[in-house]
Amino acid sequence: MKAVVYRGPRQVEVTEVPDPSIQAPTDAIVRITTTNICGSDLHMYEGRSAVEEGKVLGHENTGVVEAVGDAVGRVKVGDRVSVPFNIACGTCRNCVSGWTSYCLRTNPTDGVDGAAYGYANMGPYDGGQAEFLRVPYADFNLLELPPGREHENDFTMLSDIFPTGWHGTELAGMQPGDRVAVFGAGPVGLMAAHSAMIRGASEVFVVDKERDRLDLAGKIGATPVDFSRGDPVEQILEATGGRGTDCGVEAVGYQAHDPSGEEHPELVLDNLVKVVRSTGGIGVVGVYVPQDPHAATAQAQQGRIAFDYGTFFTKGQRMGTGQCPVMRYNRHLRDLIVTGRAQPSFLVSHELPLSEAADGYEKFDRREAGWTKVLLRPAA
Repeated sequence: MKAVVYRGPRQVEVTEVPDPSIQAPTDAIVRITTTNICGSDLHMYEGRSAVEEGKVLGHENTGVVEAVGDAVGRVKVGDRVSVPFNIACGTCRNCVSGWTSYCLRTNPTDGVDGAAYGYANMGPYDGGQAEFLRVPYADFNLLELPPGREHENDFTMLSDIFPTGWHGTELAGMQPGDRVAVFGAGPVGLMAAHSAMIRGASEVFVVDKERDRLDLAGKIGATPVDFSRGDPVEQILEATGGRGTDCGVEAVGYQAHDPSGEEHPELVLDNLVKVVRSTGGIGVVGVYVPQDPHAATAQAQQGRIAFDYGTFFTKGQRMGTGQCPVMRYNRHLRDLIVTGRAQPSFLVSHELPLSEAADGYEKFDRREAGWTKVLLRPAA
């Protein structure tokens, strides 16, 4: 089959790889209809991770079940499904507690709980930027979708970024009527803003410097804040009469940078500590890593981020972090899409055949104007 394979920093190739097969009786094979390029894929694409050369990428996958193992009873051939990026066994302590993003059985990597498709340190699993994908523990992991092609561009967000954006607001402890600050207007940040609006936020501020992304934030009713035009904390404090926000979402991660492009991994955390009121919550869904040899400081290279913890403590703030347990939210978010309450496809900018994946990665990585979310169609 054709698949997108990592070849080195800023190099991906669409090439032939072996078709996936049923390796355990609980497996399924999914024919991919839509697979997305995620902002976190760019950490690997840019050479800022330990991903091995030859890895098939792609963890945002939607498709149709092509084959099932003998022990699969709920999922059937022909079912249209969303594939959560978490690969979970369904029976370990973390899975039964709802933390499928930290499954204790699916990742053999030392010191890492939780597995995912096509991602560095997240286990030996190929990704779904390909024609077919093997899904372990299929009965547990796959989410059924209505048959057909309706809502395809919305449903493809269910595997990661829509639940992750929602998770950011959950980690922040958001309540109806809250003012919310979202730092980062990439796909996850925009999904966090969309989630906050659906959940009844009185006002949502979205901080970024890319005009096309800020325009999308405005279109969903959020207030864009351009940090290239001034201190975003001061802009939000002025807009709120000095009160700040009730909570905030960090949707940037360890490559945070100032308007000049210089990296400051603590920048967004510091800004959120300043802008969120005392006793407010901060949800961190931007990716941070234990090691980053290309980081700007010796501390950050070891995963040590020296943010303003003193003020964080003094203000009595709370912080939640970590990868989203997609299955906690995806059924509810699917139904919000079906009933028209959620339209996460608003951020889709480009739909490409799989053969054009390298061009899609390059333009998305450069933040070229208008390239906000790229979908790949293996059958195109």
